[in-house]
Amino acid sequence: MSRQWTAALVVIGDEILSGRTQDLNVAQVALWLNQHGIRFAEVRIVPDDIDRIADTVNELRAQHDYLFTTGGIGPTHDDITVDAMAAAFGVPVVVHPDARKSLEDYYRDRPGGLTEPRHRMARVPQGAELIPNPSSGEPGVKIGNVYILAGVPYIAASMLEALTGKLEGGRPVVSVTVGARAPESDVADLLRETEAANPGVAIGSYPFFREGRYGANFVIRSEDGELAKRTGEELSRRLREEGYEPVDGGI
Repeated sequence: MSRQWTAALVVIGDEILSGRTQDLNVAQVALWLNQHGIRFAEVRIVPDDIDRIADTVNELRAQHDYLFTTGGIGPTHDDITVDAMAAAFGVPVVVHPDARKSLEDYYRDRPGGLTEPRHRMARVPQGAELIPNPSSGEPGVKIGNVYILAGVPYIAASMLEALTGKLEGGRPVVSVTVGARAPESDVADLLRETEAANPGVAIGSYPFFREGRYGANFVIRSEDGELAKRTGEELSRRLREEGYEPVDGGI
């Protein structure tokens, strides 16, 4: 079997845990990781607490090839991710000269200029590298195998774009979807048998109830695209034999 690279994500912020802000970064990080052949293994959501962040980061960076974080690197007093990372790695916080220059250039012609709060965004754990950010003057930060991204989704997306092609990974997971107006409990054995007969695939079942009828979409995932396609065809055939009309691409 091919080498599998794994990654985890730490979503940082009291606003996420309170429900005031809806997270959008999990999905975009997941999609980006799959494109790079990196298996998204785990997500943690932690509050704005330096010790909690540092402990979670140290745990997950030891378990996975890559760890991403989102949130808490802005200009306000509660943006403490950089301080938490420094605590996790046992290093001081310093002002990165390239980050300061990037902020100076960005805010030079903007109202207020580079204020003291905005200057906070040049702080990094000592020894860290910068992740370019074409959307705003604030760069992301890399230290060890940890990639520190902004919490604002479009800025996080820009930072991910800057990392495209920079991380080592394996083969992307290919998905094939087959839908049917079949209650998933009625086809549970069929799904299990199909997955067991095709090593290297995983079949997920996602039920729904629409227009007074039960149904489900069955997603076949594999690093082998041809295997995923063949398994989808086999599942369609078996569903049809059971009296359920399969729908390629899902319902």
